[in-house]
Amino acid sequence: MNAYHAASDVSNPRGGLKLADIPAHDPFVVADGATQTYYLYTGGSPKLNGMERYGVLAYKSRDLAEWEGPYVVFTIPDGVWTNPQHGAWAPEVHAYGGHYYLFVTLHNNDKKLAGEGYGGYPLQWRGTAVAVSDSLDGPFELVKKNAPIVSEQLMTLDGSLFIDNEGKPWMVYCHEWVQTGDGTVEAVQLNAELTDSESESVHLFDGSEAPWDNGEHPPDGSKSVYVTDGCQLYLTSGNRLIMLWSTYDNGSYVQTIARSQTGKLEGPWEQLEPLVYDDSGHGMLFRTFQHEWMLILHSPFRMPDSRCKLYEMTDTGETFIVKTARRDLDGSNDVSAAE
Repeated sequence: MNAYHAASDVSNPRGGLKLADIPAHDPFVVADGATQTYYLYTGGSPKLNGMERYGVLAYKSRDLAEWEGPYVVFTIPDGVWTNPQHGAWAPEVHAYGGHYYLFVTLHNNDKKLAGEGYGGYPLQWRGTAVAVSDSLDGPFELVKKNAPIVSEQLMTLDGSLFIDNEGKPWMVYCHEWVQTGDGTVEAVQLNAELTDSESESVHLFDGSEAPWDNGEHPPDGSKSVYVTDGCQLYLTSGNRLIMLWSTYDNGSYVQTIARSQTGKLEGPWEQLEPLVYDDSGHGMLFRTFQHEWMLILHSPFRMPDSRCKLYEMTDTGETFIVKTARRDLDGSNDVSAAE
């Protein structure tokens, strides 16, 4: 058994793990004040983790330096719109209405959509599903079983919960570049139970709005494509609405950031300088139990080599900037690519 599988085998959860030991993609951390425990969520698969079907794993830590796990918190059930053998991406867990809600991107490659995708990729069912539990440890159960939250005719991914100033829930998500060419970030209002949408989608911005050339330009002269991934929203101490998202810079994954010029979800959104380069992205922010802002992301992009990296952040009131790479916590030997 190789090292990365030994550190992520669901049949043998263990302690003393560094983040550098754990193959992970699209990480999400919940800092649970009641138990003083950090929960790290990431997708789980049969190949990497010895699971019978795709799902979501959790690792636990008291200090961000040593972790225990993995523990299965969600597996894709039979009899739903998705296929248990076709993947689970970008898990997020949010406290809402007295419960915990898991947002996770699922797939059904057997359910084809009309038309041809960009880059030679097929069009198929892909979208964010929502599952609920009374515990951060799960198990989480899907709240809608016949289709993803956004129309199944749209290839979408990386849905994230956002609560507006009126207390209304929204899902902010990415419309997949495979279907659009120029990937977008969109938002849709949800009902109170988070089981379905209650509005038409609101367009926030296009991937091509990044202030650098982040497109992939095919040599045959066909249309360039622009990736949008991993949208997450936060408020600064100055009440500025910030969005983390990921795209590419010269073919390498990059963690970037945008800011609403009005402080409202509908924007308009201005694109700021990226936070971390070096094939790094799909990050999220959380507060430590010492009230420090931390960024966690994965690098490099491809599994099984992808690992979580930690960065201590500064809230300037206007935005968030990288203070320092915390290689002492994540066990990384990489040189920081933070700007």
